[in-house]
Amino acid sequence: MAIYGTALLSLCLLAGLIAGRLLGMLLGLDSNVGGVGIAMLLLIWGSERLRRLGKFPPASEQGVLFWSSIYIPVTVAMAASQNVRAAVQGGGIAIAAGVLSVAACFLLVPVVSRIGKPGPPRTTHPESSTP
Repeated sequence: MAIYGTALLSLCLLAGLIAGRLLGMLLGLDSNVGGVGIAMLLLIWGSERLRRLGKFPPASEQGVLFWSSIYIPVTVAMAASQNVRAAVQGGGIAIAAGVLSVAACFLLVPVVSRIGKPGPPRTTHPESSTP
């Protein structure tokens, strides 16, 4: 079951890495800029598109879920270690930017958690109703 969906995953990874490399070149950097993120977005888009077309059998879906459950934590850990290393070498501004962005995310958790929850029931006032 794990082998199914590997072709989609590998195509998305290759396309994402190429796009990230091209984006880095456009920005004048000698690195991959967002290739893994682009690959994940392509994987989500591609699997959903195939599912809607009815060309994504359950075995392939389970395979993509298996590989993505391994793929996401590994890439997040790799990106986190690179970002910390660059922040320490880059100085206080990079560390402050990281700390502030994490603090902002923590502060926005209650706001995001309220999205989609029903609000208090609306009441109508008797004097505003028409007979």
